[in-house]
Amino acid sequence: MFSAFATLIPQATTTPPKDVPPPTPVDLPQCSLQSPNFVGSAGRRHCSSVVRFLQTLHRPTEVNESHFAALGVHLHVDAPAEDVVPDPSFLPTASGWDGIDLDEARRRDPAFRRPLSNGRLSPEARVYVERRDELSVANQAAFRTVRRMKPEPGKQAVRLGNCYEFFRQLEFMATYWDDTSLPPLLEDAEGEEQESEMTSTPQRTTYRTAPGSQMPAEIRHNLVSAFVKLVSYDFGCNIAPPRVEPRLHLVEPKTKSKGGFTSQRASHFSSGCVFLYRTPATREAARSGVVEGPIAAVSARNTTNFSKPTESNIDFGRELIAALVTAQLRAREGKTEKRIGEGQWWATVKRWGGGEGGPIGREVEGDSVVGDKDTFDTENTREDGSSAEASSSSTDKSSPQESGYPRGIPVRGAPLNKKPRKTLSVYDRYRMVRPPSSNWDKKARYEAIGKIRGVGYDDVFVVSSLFHHLCVLRVRVPERLLSVLDGAVDDTTEEEQEGEGDRDAYNWGKLEVWRSKWFDLFVVEERIEAIRVLWGMMAWAMRRTDGGNDEVMGNA
Repeated sequence: MFSAFATLIPQATTTPPKDVPPPTPVDLPQCSLQSPNFVGSAGRRHCSSVVRFLQTLHRPTEVNESHFAALGVHLHVDAPAEDVVPDPSFLPTASGWDGIDLDEARRRDPAFRRPLSNGRLSPEARVYVERRDELSVANQAAFRTVRRMKPEPGKQAVRLGNCYEFFRQLEFMATYWDDTSLPPLLEDAEGEEQESEMTSTPQRTTYRTAPGSQMPAEIRHNLVSAFVKLVSYDFGCNIAPPRVEPRLHLVEPKTKSKGGFTSQRASHFSSGCVFLYRTPATREAARSGVVEGPIAAVSARNTTNFSKPTESNIDFGRELIAALVTAQLRAREGKTEKRIGEGQWWATVKRWGGGEGGPIGREVEGDSVVGDKDTFDTENTREDGSSAEASSSSTDKSSPQESGYPRGIPVRGAPLNKKPRKTLSVYDRYRMVRPPSSNWDKKARYEAIGKIRGVGYDDVFVVSSLFHHLCVLRVRVPERLLSVLDGAVDDTTEEEQEGEGDRDAYNWGKLEVWRSKWFDLFVVEERIEAIRVLWGMMAWAMRRTDGGNDEVMGNA
């Protein structure tokens, strides 16, 4: 598997390659929803139910500002770290960490370490200092260690420690994106003059050989996962791929049809995110794959073109879906699954007037179903689909040997020793009337870890990545909004819904979002600030809450 993946990565080179395609422009999406008047009634007047309004979306290109307005989105762009983390006291200080020794780090532990929800203490200040020092290594020097090259003359080889996997994935990315920590390359004579002047900068060991738009999505996902794990491991958390497809479920309010049936239309939006979970305290549960949470969502997307507002809206919609999916999973704490369609007529009553139904699909043509071994007879079936008995009664009296088909050998390439089918065929599964499959992970202990109890909302985090950048979002999801998405009826009357003016139609207020600045992972200073934000996010989300009402501190 890894050898096949390696073939997708262009070979790194230590000399400037020729005929390299132009670089992919780095234009981050610009989506700003900050006007108080915009959040009010613009989107909520489109439909009596916000769920019905969202269910009218069929293609990503149909997403526009009215859908965000229907949810009451209020976005804060380039929010400082003190706003992204609900309580700024959980953030490490922005300065004062350079050049401190182990003794100084130990002296800071009493104020730095905090009790966690898993019964342990948060990592020591020494661990935070180590992460900063490891991430401060220059990219080209780190790439030499990854590629097992000798260090530059007069310098020692750097030790990457826990950041080795991060720099290994960053070196893969450097073959598609220019290392922005170095000055841009110039052409011909200007480049030679530039190289002669760059005596203090590290020697370049990697060059871009392909455009960033052609980079496999796995590289960005692996890079972000390696970066997040630098913090999450020490807090007892880990990134785990979902065993059930992440879906934002939408259930419209109950309606009565003319026949007297009460129905609820259910739909969903899929998400390609993965989740950050808490690892169980017992070794047996951890080995069996049990996870707790989720703590946050990690969304790495491969889009590189944001020249139009539509592309920015689509990308922000994907981030918002990841946040709402995480909020729905966290809201399952203490609940039991109620499968969609359970007890409904369309999931229990037989179709076709109550009968079993006749042949469907390719069965109508009398041909064998592709992949259905039970419909193939290895001894009696001819190439034209007729049986041997039917052939013997026809005018052609030739033997199988005379016809060119040896006796006992299947003519369609099926195995001689055919095992009986243990599962139902596609058509038999279609005939069965049953509700959709479960969307709950049997090995997940759903829990709203770190939620402030009794305030009516849940602060959900999303680690978002585009290009070679990363940012952290905090989304304040009201509990009332989750209940409306789950099929609850809004509190307003028909007269209020038809009225004009600015009103809070569904009684949940705003869906507030704080987005940090985009951190360039190639730049040392920016990735150090990104690790500071992640550290504060994990420290606040994993804090011990004692299961009671928390004191709302800071800007929470």
